[in-house]
Amino acid sequence: MTSPAALPRERVVSARTAVFVVFALAGVAFASWASRIADAKSGLDLTAGQLGATLFAMSAGSLIAMPSTGRIAGRIGVVNTIRIGMLIGVVGFATVGAGVDLAQSRLVVGAGLFLIGSGIGVWDVAMNLEGASVERLLGQTVMPQFHAAFSGGTVASALVGSAMSWAQVPLLPHLLGSALFVTVGGFWAMRTFLPRAVEDADADEAQHDGRMIGSPDHAALDQTSQPGSRGATSGGAGSERSAWLEPRTLLIGLVTLVAAFTEGTANDWLAVAFVEGHDLPAWAGVLGFATFLSFMTIGRLLGTRWLDTYGRVPVLRATFALAVLGSVLVIFGAPWMAFIGAAIWGVGVSLGFPVGMSASADDPARAGARMSVVATIGYLAFIAGPPALGFLGDHVGVLRSLLAVGTMALLVQVILEHVREPDRDTTTAEPAAARDVR
Repeated sequence: MTSPAALPRERVVSARTAVFVVFALAGVAFASWASRIADAKSGLDLTAGQLGATLFAMSAGSLIAMPSTGRIAGRIGVVNTIRIGMLIGVVGFATVGAGVDLAQSRLVVGAGLFLIGSGIGVWDVAMNLEGASVERLLGQTVMPQFHAAFSGGTVASALVGSAMSWAQVPLLPHLLGSALFVTVGGFWAMRTFLPRAVEDADADEAQHDGRMIGSPDHAALDQTSQPGSRGATSGGAGSERSAWLEPRTLLIGLVTLVAAFTEGTANDWLAVAFVEGHDLPAWAGVLGFATFLSFMTIGRLLGTRWLDTYGRVPVLRATFALAVLGSVLVIFGAPWMAFIGAAIWGVGVSLGFPVGMSASADDPARAGARMSVVATIGYLAFIAGPPALGFLGDHVGVLRSLLAVGTMALLVQVILEHVREPDRDTTTAEPAAARDVR
């Protein structure tokens, strides 16, 4: 098996570039649908509650697919796992477009959203696993930059969606064309992902060296992560079950859930809130959404330096506080203030999810199982969020329902300590592979 230490730095940098591309394409795919939600709501003549219930199908697809993704990636590799997710997504986008434009059916749209959620969920976990491997080999924080690429993809796609909405282009050609574009681009980019043997060797080396990088209680909890236990490195059933019993993993998942809720609420409802709450045209609502995405991207690009300088916990305390401020400006401000609020909200939610992914992968030997658990918990926000916000929207209006964002962002402050970086001397305890590829 190839050793991570034997991999040239240039090869790791090429893999990092490929991961950037795949994250960006995932953002393009997601925002293709998110930017047309208001048009779909209008086309199907849905209430806020009905829209929330329909969006639930996408979240359900992700939640069902994600828990097994770590195991699947361990068996068939990250590249093949992402390919499967992309192909499922193509079918889903085509189904959603046909459901809105041709069938005029919530049932068909719901089925398509379920497929999109399943495909993107599998894709999401697998690309984060690849990103965590690259981050370890580089020996520096890069996960927020990968998520910035995702955000950048959503910005570009949202702007395209705004133009499509303004030009009244039907959803089917828009969504299907976008899905085919990202699938072809993704298949091309993944040619330079890390060799699978290197990823496996990295995890095996972590087991052999006894590098339990997480919190001190991990050793007692990781009954399946002893040297020689292949299940721990491949995301096998045993390791996945034990990961669900680890307190730190579950709490990291809870932080990720709040981050996903504050981000996902904007993805699903911000454009609608601008249109219905501030009486703006649909294209202006999409621009408000694009403003949010643009500043979330900026936050993720700048966030790597913040995290390396100040650490995960202080940075997340500050950014979650910004999310509260931004959501308040969107809700209670004039339309021009709402755009400022969307920008602040975007910076505020920029780092929660990528930090959760990095924290779940602190121990490379357990990254697959733990990341599947954390991602699954995080995506519970997408299960509960759309119907909950839809229910509130039917009673208090979509704009006022966004108060739930500030509430969640305040409550999460009490558990942020659990995402703190491992305590280690970087001159002695840094992974050997990371030092060798510099």
